[in-house]
Amino acid sequence: MQEVQSFAQRIVENVERVIVGNRRAIEYVIVALLCEGHVLLEDVPGVGKTMLARAIAISLGVTFKRLQCTPDLLPSDVTGVSVFNQKTREFEFRPGPAFSNILLADEINRATPRTQAALLECMGERQITIDGVTYPLERPFLVLATQNPIEYEGTFPLPEAQLDRFLFKLSLGYLDAAEESRMLLNLQRQHPIEQLEPVVDGRRVPELARQVWEVHVDDTVRDYIVRIVQATRHHSDLALGASPRGSLGLFRGSQGLAALRGRDYVLPDDVKELAPLVLAHRCIVHPESALRGRTAPRVIEDILDQVELDIGELH
Repeated sequence: MQEVQSFAQRIVENVERVIVGNRRAIEYVIVALLCEGHVLLEDVPGVGKTMLARAIAISLGVTFKRLQCTPDLLPSDVTGVSVFNQKTREFEFRPGPAFSNILLADEINRATPRTQAALLECMGERQITIDGVTYPLERPFLVLATQNPIEYEGTFPLPEAQLDRFLFKLSLGYLDAAEESRMLLNLQRQHPIEQLEPVVDGRRVPELARQVWEVHVDDTVRDYIVRIVQATRHHSDLALGASPRGSLGLFRGSQGLAALRGRDYVLPDDVKELAPLVLAHRCIVHPESALRGRTAPRVIEDILDQVELDIGELH
């Protein structure tokens, strides 16, 4: 897996020229890319969500489109539209922003449910069907969606079916004093993203993704994943547990994280590290438990403390 690790390392180091103090978040987005998943970035404004998406696209040398979600955005503004050409007397398809390698859906919860649903097919099947014609999307294809967790006026919360399409839900968070000072130093003249250049060939992502699939997952580790996900479906604080897609996401994500770190096998620690990112947004907390201050990430952490790995046959 040295090839995958080297590929990811070059991207991380390049993106860190723009995004300060969030190496783990950068790595997780690259893991999602290698697993052909999608990422929901939920955080307050101004922490670098858009810059992260731009920096990764530039580092890969692939196409990048930004979709600013608003209540008046139409599904055709996402996927594209057929326009009548008066010269040829035929309809011509004009692709929308979804026809890109990396799509940033900024403030996705400000789009109406109908427009949000326009992303379901392209996120799940990597294709778009318009007027009865199906158009495949070029790979790699990564959707990075953002939403503000503190401002809900005029928003449309993502339904569970849409949340389930995201492999990870991440938060960048605030920088500490030293990191924020370094960020200001980097920005005192030209913005570093203006000087950023491609460092890898993004067209190799599908090939590397196939290598990630070959990362070994021991039967005991696979059983550990299943027991964690099963525990979310029987926990007293959860009205809804994680779906089978959550199990697959944790399985694939653990393979991707192992490959990023140069290993051809998954460790239980990989599973524990990614479980809150993969499972929390797929669970719904009982209203009574929420009133007591219980949250999905906290419940997942409790489950990880309770579910033990059976190491008797680990090999």
